[in-house]
Amino acid sequence: MGWLMEDARRWRAFTSMIVLLAAGWTWFSRVPVSVADAGRIPSPREGFPAPDFTLDTLDGAAATLSAYRGQVVIVNLWASWCGPCRAEMPAIQKVYAANRERGLAVLAVNGTFQDSEADARGFARTYGLTFPILFDQDGAVSRRYLLRALPSTFFVDRRGIIRSVVVGGPMSEAVLQSQIESLLQEAP
Repeated sequence: MGWLMEDARRWRAFTSMIVLLAAGWTWFSRVPVSVADAGRIPSPREGFPAPDFTLDTLDGAAATLSAYRGQVVIVNLWASWCGPCRAEMPAIQKVYAANRERGLAVLAVNGTFQDSEADARGFARTYGLTFPILFDQDGAVSRRYLLRALPSTFFVDRRGIIRSVVVGGPMSEAVLQSQIESLLQEAP
């Protein structure tokens, strides 16, 4: 190695080759942008794509979040025994009824792993809910969305990006409307 240090020309060539190999390795080992959805991995945080899920609905069909792309979506995690959920759900129903023609969808994800289908069905009937009620039987969606408190609400724009997260409640009709208004006005 001593011969390399004695000749400045050889040293520059050796250093240049190491730099080129490092740059090449960095270039070839990068993650393509298309794989990471514009560089952002789905995460239950504002500014990131909403993690996709498919769950069974109250009527036995299946609902997938990504199927609602092009609409503004309220993803609400709730349980029938949750007091704030009971207080908030009538406001969600009113906002949904007033805005569904404008492109609003609501996916009410019941934490069935800590509730029961029968109680969720009774809850939906009692409150006259007309949007899809989904059953998170094993808690997978609740874990994926890092559920910390009930209710937890995610406001998802038409491109599938979470724009706002509200943990806890109850939210009023006015708060819900203010959260979705700018999203509904954005071009599809």
